[in-house]
Amino acid sequence: MRGQRAGVMLMGLCLVGSACASATDSRAESVPIPGAAASQSEPEVSDATPDTPSGTTPETTAVTTTPDSTIAPSSTTTPDSTTTTTTSTTTSTVPELDVFEPRCVVEVQPGDSLGGIADEFDDPTVNIPTIQAENGLTDDVIYPGQLLDVCVDNGLDDRTGAETAPNQAIVDAARTEAVKAQQTKLNELFAGYGIRELLVDGVSGPVTQQRLCAARLALNLPVTRADMEAGSEEEQLLMSTEAIRQPFTSALNSERWILIDRTCQIMFAGEGDNGITFIFPTSTGEAGFETRDQDRSRAFRFDPALGNGGWHNSTTYPVAIDNPLNGNMYKPLYFDGGQAIHGSNNVPTTPQSKGCARLRVEDQDRLVAWLGLADAAGPTGDSRRINVTVNVQGSYD
Repeated sequence: MRGQRAGVMLMGLCLVGSACASATDSRAESVPIPGAAASQSEPEVSDATPDTPSGTTPETTAVTTTPDSTIAPSSTTTPDSTTTTTTSTTTSTVPELDVFEPRCVVEVQPGDSLGGIADEFDDPTVNIPTIQAENGLTDDVIYPGQLLDVCVDNGLDDRTGAETAPNQAIVDAARTEAVKAQQTKLNELFAGYGIRELLVDGVSGPVTQQRLCAARLALNLPVTRADMEAGSEEEQLLMSTEAIRQPFTSALNSERWILIDRTCQIMFAGEGDNGITFIFPTSTGEAGFETRDQDRSRAFRFDPALGNGGWHNSTTYPVAIDNPLNGNMYKPLYFDGGQAIHGSNNVPTTPQSKGCARLRVEDQDRLVAWLGLADAAGPTGDSRRINVTVNVQGSYD
């Protein structure tokens, strides 16, 4: 039976050099991850069934009581007489597994699967690949009575006590699962703001790093494109956040605002301090042609380029490859001299423009519609009609 399984289940990833600590659950004692934090996906603890320590059955005490026996009244009365019969308490103990560290070893029961065992862990880094790597399994076939080491990559074979070298397969599998969890959370937080969903593949590439950077900006964390370490304080904050926040910036003092961050290569747009309307990826000016700092600079000109399908030809930096109509600035919105926010068919995750901030064509159309300029009959230099300020900050490293 489940309650008689010897050993204590690991509830998280045991890192190299970490000792396993115990806690109890309905299956057996578990070993939490040192330093690991509970994520939003952590299951709720039910109060319906109290915990039962591993290796014991609940104490059973039977009490049989006969009704009070009362002698009829007379000149002499004796006290009430009550007879109570109590059975003795019995306890059955299941022996521990004969292994080096019982708390880190699970004995497979009939009907168990690697996936089912992995699902009992709260930590997503403890999964089928890490358990396979820890136990030298080449597939996911297990059998009743088999002993599995579930304190993965702690430098020991907890069945025998033999020291083991760090297993790169376990490290890689754990990292992949952590990135997948972060990508899933980022998709939840950025949903509805116009930015495309990340592919949840466990690969922390430039797009995932751009999104992590944007999340740090919104959460008022140090802004960087670096990977996010699993279990770190900033990851704990990310995972516990229920909604994306407005970046802390002077832009919020404007009725409508656009914030371009060069570190993240990301653009936020919103209305006052009422919330965020859009979050778009952007590409700012490359080295030597940097997009200049701005602090609530008013956008002063918009060109719908109606004669060329929305594409304005730049005479200074023509890049014909940017669009098939021989134009390279789609519906530009100018905010500082010749620097503008405009659509482009090429929006990399790095600064590659000649000073402008590029958006995808569909994102520029959304921005223009939000500003009420979609029906502009021609170029306009009315900053009051455009009614948006631009902030540019950060530094791309």
